[in-house]
Amino acid sequence: MKNSKEIRTCIGCRNKFHQDKLIRIVRTSNNDVVFDPKKKLEGRGAYICKDIKCFENVVKTKKLGRALKVNVDDKKYNELRGVIFGR
Repeated sequence: MKNSKEIRTCIGCRNKFHQDKLIRIVRTSNNDVVFDPKKKLEGRGAYICKDIKCFENVVKTKKLGRALKVNVDDKKYNELRGVIFGR
């Protein structure tokens, strides 16, 4: 059975998943927002479902900025969308 410490909540839909099923976005020490594919970077992190609809909900409601406690502009959302989903 998987460790319960590895369960995380998606900031978009608020459902709980094992962290392997989620995308991690991190605010680094210099307040840059980056995709963390290995889930090892230091900094404040937020998890989002691997579903593009959930990601679009996060963009629309600006939940990522609130979760990371930093302003995330539209350019950064587009950059993350491209890196994560190839769009």
